[in-house]
Amino acid sequence: MSQNYASLPTRVLLLGSGELGKELTISLKRLGCSVVACDSYANAPAMQVSDESRVLNMTDAAALHAVISEVKPDLVVPEVEKLAASVLVEVAAAQELHVVPSARIVELTFDRQGIRTLAAEKAKVPTSPYAFAASLEELRAGAQKVGYPCYVKPTMSSSGHGQSRVATPEDLEAAWKEAISGARADTGRVIVEGEVKFDYEITLLTVRHLVDGQVQTSFCAPIGHRQESGDYVESWQPHPMSPEVLLQAQKVAQAVTDALAADTPAHEGEVLGIFGVELFIAGSDVYFSELSPRPHDTGLVTLATQPLSEFDLHARAILGLPLHTTLRAAGASAPFKSPLESHAPAFTGVAEALADPAVDIRIFGKPQAHVGRRMAVAVATAETVEAARALANSARDKLVIR
Repeated sequence: MSQNYASLPTRVLLLGSGELGKELTISLKRLGCSVVACDSYANAPAMQVSDESRVLNMTDAAALHAVISEVKPDLVVPEVEKLAASVLVEVAAAQELHVVPSARIVELTFDRQGIRTLAAEKAKVPTSPYAFAASLEELRAGAQKVGYPCYVKPTMSSSGHGQSRVATPEDLEAAWKEAISGARADTGRVIVEGEVKFDYEITLLTVRHLVDGQVQTSFCAPIGHRQESGDYVESWQPHPMSPEVLLQAQKVAQAVTDALAADTPAHEGEVLGIFGVELFIAGSDVYFSELSPRPHDTGLVTLATQPLSEFDLHARAILGLPLHTTLRAAGASAPFKSPLESHAPAFTGVAEALADPAVDIRIFGKPQAHVGRRMAVAVATAETVEAARALANSARDKLVIR
């Protein structure tokens, strides 16, 4: 199946309509595509800029199958993990439509067990020690295997939900409960990972795209980021790395994405699109951490730093269009998280945040605010990463929500 859609527009069914989906929708619309945005609630960010929208529980197989049958898209583009991946595998096998990057990859990355096993056993790249557990007793055995301190996570979650750092065996029961309650969907298992003493972590945006009809892998400049409770609180680009370590990081990212492509059945066609590959760097050693087969939250910084943002790159790649990963300037992003609950959130301080011409603000337009929910982001460019980080954080701190 070819993804080189010489005739646009292409009809896209977007599964997930958060802030990343909103930016992706804008990129697709600029290329003439029509977008039907789906999510579990009305007026989600991507719905505000799409052609049509649907509200449904995407983990409900019957509901997801029904919307695919009704919309009849050329492409299905998942933006979240929380969906019935089995439906996508089914419709792809029947060659009814193309799933980006493939239904098989969506299924594999549906939970951490699939992608971690593929990375360690098929791509054969270094990872932290890990074990999976379907009960508290298995978790105790797994933690003993990987050692303390360790991290307990749901096999399916995002933005740090359900994650705990465990220092002693006495902490395991609370970590088990946190992982089960914080999961995006009930897979019945958790992952326990040994701690890697890394110097820093990066997101390496890895793009599989067509050049003269052949798949090529390109990389964006590495993105550094800082996390709290498993969720990013700032990112910057480029993160300084020696050429040798950067090359090793690129090799690890390509090995994993190539393994994903090799695991995809031939009837699904070429595996194209952007992958957010998270890596730990310890000296000259590179460890695979996680992967998202779509734009990555830390990649919001590319809205300021690259002529083609990660959303433009994803749109062009999945449509078979030319692209480049040029870095325009050093930059940073700082997300704004709500400190309160609001059913009609409104911002002040926007003019003050935008006073510096090197700063931009993106307010996502989420219809409700909850404590800790990401509601906006400040992005900035500067001569150095350090200066850009200071600008982005200062602009974010000027925002006030009520």
